[in-house]
Amino acid sequence: MEVLRTPEDRFEKLPDYPFAPHYQTVTDADGTDLRIHYVDEGPRDAAPILLLHGEPSWSYLYRKFVPDLVARGHRVIAPDLIGFGKSDKPAARSDYTYERHVAWMSAWLTALDLTEITLFCQDWGGLIGLRLVAAFPERFARLVVANTGLPTGSGSSEGFNAWLAFSQNVPQFPVGFIVNGGTARDLSPEEIAAYDAPFPDESYKEGAREFPKLVPITPEHPSVAENQAAWKVLEQFDKPVLTAFSDQDAVTKGGEKVFIDRIPGAKGQPHTIISGGGHFLQEDAPVQICALIDSFIRSNQG
Repeated sequence: MEVLRTPEDRFEKLPDYPFAPHYQTVTDADGTDLRIHYVDEGPRDAAPILLLHGEPSWSYLYRKFVPDLVARGHRVIAPDLIGFGKSDKPAARSDYTYERHVAWMSAWLTALDLTEITLFCQDWGGLIGLRLVAAFPERFARLVVANTGLPTGSGSSEGFNAWLAFSQNVPQFPVGFIVNGGTARDLSPEEIAAYDAPFPDESYKEGAREFPKLVPITPEHPSVAENQAAWKVLEQFDKPVLTAFSDQDAVTKGGEKVFIDRIPGAKGQPHTIISGGGHFLQEDAPVQICALIDSFIRSNQG
């Protein structure tokens, strides 16, 4: 496997991203070592809040979450998925599969030996993160599920279909432009540039290009059986589960219902609709969501 690594100077002087880098190496089944970057801030003896990003963003998406939640006394960990941010980027699109992403992040999670985790997951952060919960339910204390899903081949929204077509046909994959288009507010030029920073040229974007194709929206897609098996675990998950979906996300609007209906821990929780939030609700409502996470943790301790 050929692996690309974004030069460090691409990440210099990013607005609101002063965090020290941390790295963990995981080994793919083919023997290739891959370096995963993560932010790790706050007291080491505190239970971790794990923030998982999706497509085509990176941990920069959580730059407003980290200081807010640390100030409230939490340890906050935000990794970059393989193919994104400061993490390594396999060069061939065929190197990226749903199951490989799950395996890479499973190796990372167990290497750090994280427990008592509060997971906040959005977009592919949910497709991968909820698989981690199903694989290691004992490591997770509570979940906050936002603008995501765990599909099992039963179709997709018009919004997702439009995104899939765009992602596969646009000549150049404009990452910062895409993130800006998925927010209700307008990002600054500097913020857009920060989302573009991990990708010096198109060769670094194979993972970002492939992700939309990997969503198992038809019965023939790979990973349908694995997601169905994950749902069987989640349907027994009785620890607290909160949903926080946006009202202006064409891709996932209304997606909270399946989690509320099927996961026991979601019963009786103060599920929230983020009013005025786009797909990347982290950009639109960081203060509201951090307060929500903190309150959820404090209301469900012990």
